Amino acid sequence: MNEKNMKGKSRTDWNRLNRMTDEEINYSEIPPLDDDFFKTGKLRVPEAKPMISIRMDPVVLKWFRSQGKGYQTRINAVLRMYMESQIAK
Repeated sequence: MNEKNMKGKSRTDWNRLNRMTDEEINYSEIPPLDDDFFKTGKLRVPEAKPMISIRMDPVVLKWFRSQGKGYQTRINAVLRMYMESQIAK
């Protein structure tokens, strides 16, 4: 993977990572995957989000956009929280 394949500017030192050997990688925070993991583990592929068109007040859109990158994800999170609060009633 390199910077050209990513959105935005990467702060990762890809050249340093490409030079690393397997022995230089720190796996201390990653638990080993044993047979038990694969007996109970399940592959979960996130459902694709459909593209939609939505109308909202310009001031609302402007505010979310002013929060920076990922504003659409934040809008989705707000709508999901509202939905879940209504289901819980």
